[in-house]
Amino acid sequence: MLRTGPLATIQDGGRPGWAHVGVTGSGAADRGALRLANRLVGNPQDAAAIETVLGGLALTATDSLALAVTGAHAPATLNGAPVPHAVVLYLTAGDTLALGTPAAGLRSYVAVSGGCVTDEVLGGRSTDTLSGLGPAPLRPGDRVPVGEQPAVETLHPQAPPLHADAEVLVLEVLPGPRSHWLADLDALGGPWRVTDQADRVGVRLAGTPLARRPEFVGVELPSEGVVRGAIQLPGSGQPVVFGPDHPVTGGYPVIGVVTEASCDLLAQARPGQAVVLRPPR
Repeated sequence: MLRTGPLATIQDGGRPGWAHVGVTGSGAADRGALRLANRLVGNPQDAAAIETVLGGLALTATDSLALAVTGAHAPATLNGAPVPHAVVLYLTAGDTLALGTPAAGLRSYVAVSGGCVTDEVLGGRSTDTLSGLGPAPLRPGDRVPVGEQPAVETLHPQAPPLHADAEVLVLEVLPGPRSHWLADLDALGGPWRVTDQADRVGVRLAGTPLARRPEFVGVELPSEGVVRGAIQLPGSGQPVVFGPDHPVTGGYPVIGVVTEASCDLLAQARPGQAVVLRPPR
């Protein structure tokens, strides 16, 4: 690893099934992009890959392998020559891939044929930025081991990018267990704006504060289980959408849950992005 950019971590499909002992699922923030990258290089869809924020990653292959970059369209070069996004790239020992800063989107995924085979923790290889489980964030000089190379015929030649630019990001939301606490359920739709309080743990939205119905003003809740995409409503009235490294419990009412596909979209949203929330159609 030559450079890592602002943040580069190992992420896979996550480690589900441990919430009862206080361990969240973690995993890729944009799971669709991870699955696409892995399909391109012939890996199982949930194999571990590199998740990088705002590009800036540079790595050198120590052996022959296939590689694909998906998610946010970070301009990429191979040995200094530009290469396309979301296609299979073939590297030999000594070849260097470098990613610039994407013009839109936030997270790019670099999948390598054979997958990244860092040590498993509770059945997963993902870095959990909240608890510290899994491998540490990548640093310059790190060597990332990869698995056995798949047969060439299992590789896919190309695939379209997942994300297009949008002035307003539309996220689909299912009702939460406390949606009836809202004075006006329609107000949940927004519009909202992604704030700079956004990471793998959660994304705080800003807009017109949401009000509770009178009978729920000042009411407190015991901690209860939450999932990725859960929308919690703190006292400020500004909702927080939980990401893959969310805590497993929370004390604020969950007024909605962002769908899996829309969680992937939100994972690519930068601060300032306009957002509306709507029921699935």
